[in-house]
Amino acid sequence: MLNYESFSLRPIELDDKDRILEWRNSERVRCNMYSDHVISQQEHDAWYGRALVDTTAAFFLFLHEGRAIGFVSFTNINRQHGRCSWAFYLGETDVPRGAGSAMEFIALDYAFSTLKIRKLCAEVFIFNAGVIRLHEKFGFAHEGKFIEHYAKNGKYEDIVCLAKFGATWPAERETFKIRCFGKKRA
Repeated sequence: MLNYESFSLRPIELDDKDRILEWRNSERVRCNMYSDHVISQQEHDAWYGRALVDTTAAFFLFLHEGRAIGFVSFTNINRQHGRCSWAFYLGETDVPRGAGSAMEFIALDYAFSTLKIRKLCAEVFIFNAGVIRLHEKFGFAHEGKFIEHYAKNGKYEDIVCLAKFGATWPAERETFKIRCFGKKRA
């Protein structure tokens, strides 16, 4: 069973730039992203510079026992409407089984408890069934589908739109925490 205390988020720093580019350019990550070309250093440097100062976004490394193993982003943060979009990926492959669920729990807790987001939105390629199931496991509802919405690998792919509302988080939090990390022994 995973240990809750061994996982955390920390804001990205300048020194994380190369690691994030390496992860983002891996085929395993790129194949599930809207932007799936190999990102040049110049393109990444420009994005990273904007990311560090963007007041409508928050970017984090996901840590296990202090080691960076993934990336979490909250974008289009709109305080007036209380919503944002989010995305995440495990950058490292040698991670504990269940690290994806742990990352989802930690990210949801941050979004609803710290950012105070009312509605968290996600867009997922329909072929990325594992992530869709993971979101469903955490109570995300299907809000719709963009049919043939995005050109990828010579064909148009559907996008599944999902959302989770923060109003349910306080009542669900402990149940989801136990599912991910088990009960704490006395």
